Amino acid sequence: MPNSLAGGQILNPTLDTVDLVDRSLRNAGTRSPKLPWAGEENSNLPPRNMASRLRRVVISFLKACGLLGSLYFFICSLDILSSAFQLLGSKMAGDIFKDNVVLSNPVAGLVIGVLVTVLVQSSSTSSSIVVSMVASKLLTVRASVPIVMGVNVGTSITSTLVSMAQSGDRDEFRRAFSGSAVHGIFNWLTVLVLLPLESATAALERLSKLALGATSLQPGRQAPDILKALTQPFTHLIVQLDTSVITSSATGNVTNSSLIKQWCGLKGETGSSQECGSFNPCTERNSTSAPLEEKLPCHHLFVGSGLTDLAVGFILLAGSLLVLCGCLVLIVKLLNSVLRGRVAQAVKTVINADFPFPFGWLGGYLAILVGAGLTFLLQSSSVFTAAIVPLMGVGVISLERAYPLLLGSNIGTTTTALLAALASPADMMLFAFQVALIHFFFNLAGILLWYLVPVLRLPIPLAKRFGDLTAQYRWVAIVYLLLTFLLLPLAAFGLSLAGGPVLAAVGGPLVGLVLLIILINVLQKHRPSWLPHCLRSWAWLPLWLHSLEPWDHLVTHCCPSRACSKSQTSDKEAYCYENPEVLASQQL
Repeated sequence: MPNSLAGGQILNPTLDTVDLVDRSLRNAGTRSPKLPWAGEENSNLPPRNMASRLRRVVISFLKACGLLGSLYFFICSLDILSSAFQLLGSKMAGDIFKDNVVLSNPVAGLVIGVLVTVLVQSSSTSSSIVVSMVASKLLTVRASVPIVMGVNVGTSITSTLVSMAQSGDRDEFRRAFSGSAVHGIFNWLTVLVLLPLESATAALERLSKLALGATSLQPGRQAPDILKALTQPFTHLIVQLDTSVITSSATGNVTNSSLIKQWCGLKGETGSSQECGSFNPCTERNSTSAPLEEKLPCHHLFVGSGLTDLAVGFILLAGSLLVLCGCLVLIVKLLNSVLRGRVAQAVKTVINADFPFPFGWLGGYLAILVGAGLTFLLQSSSVFTAAIVPLMGVGVISLERAYPLLLGSNIGTTTTALLAALASPADMMLFAFQVALIHFFFNLAGILLWYLVPVLRLPIPLAKRFGDLTAQYRWVAIVYLLLTFLLLPLAAFGLSLAGGPVLAAVGGPLVGLVLLIILINVLQKHRPSWLPHCLRSWAWLPLWLHSLEPWDHLVTHCCPSRACSKSQTSDKEAYCYENPEVLASQQL
């Protein structure tokens, strides 16, 4: 028997049998669970008769309409979700920015940027608050740099939330979550390098000042917002907000006004139908001297409802999350239906293709330009990154191709801010442009650090490892979301309130311990001979300190004696293992 196994006389017939079963499933119209796009190889062949051909054209047209409609309502739900978070956390976000003593600490400024962007779900709103505070002399340019870094980190939470909708399928969740994690890992790695450098040398501040002095700025018009022109006719029927209330709260202009707009213009004005935004004079006139009979009410669901901002925020949050998840599920189903067989292979080949040798390295840089251009057209990095994640989940876009697309999205959102700065009032234009330049140089420096040299593209392998971990233990994704964007920033913010020495005394040793553990893990894998014998393995520690398996049993209420066969999983990893030796090998 061992000789027959070694010679392959039993394995080959088994593989042939499995292949025959898989072919029979494909012929029956069942797609392969391993590769969603690999089913029905002959599905793209033309039908034999005219009726079948016509039916196929009609079905394809309906699928295309369903895909476009789902994408439209998906984008609208993101906009409503942002409005919900602004209603729930706007006053808190404004209060966070008020304490200048805390803002003088670079780490606290970084954390505040992350928290405020998570609260309002809009990097443009956070940036406008920073610009207003700098223009009002409440915040120095140097203190605003860490906040801008935090804004850049906080905006990656949207793609992470979107990836959670694909947790039903392990393979799709692995790809989708790794795609969302690579964006956050890139931002955090860039912060870890540039924040100490900026604190010591003020490099970004000086560079932005030099660039600002070399240009002669002329006030211009803001870039056309194509995406909002398409979505506002629908979203403005649901709710309209006045984000200037958040800025007023942050700059010290105490106001009890609600964010929900009640009046949108004055009778007899040509611009009465326009939105009363942050710098529109109709906002001030409506709130002061205009008689009630001259005002034009807004037309959305919550005009005159009498509900508080908090109540409306919870209603919008529940509704937008419901629509968001429904649209994501429908988009993934339609993509799996449309992208099959030869169509999927053709799309994958085009998107993930590289230039011929020796110009293969140009493909990634072209993807950066494409990501920047599409983000500029959409006027929203959150929408672009949230649209990339489902495509990664179904396997159309690889992680290696999505990485430069996401980096380009970071550049595209800064160019939007640069053009928006030119449309600012004259007294705020210089400050807005300098903050936008700092944001641009920060992302450009990140690309130079983590993409220019291929061996330094660390976010890709780290994201793959993270994707494998979350596919095996799906609750890790929720822990990552809470720790990265809420609990750890809140803990750092609380320590910063006690002062810089307390933050350094508590946070310094913790950061040093984490870096030491990472270094030991790397040496255990690549250079174990460099370590003492006791540190070549973590087996001497309790199992719960170096394995997630006991925590998985605790979370999932899984019996410790239960074992799952590897053949029941989609890859070599399994949920439960019977042998304690295998459990001990699952190190963090």
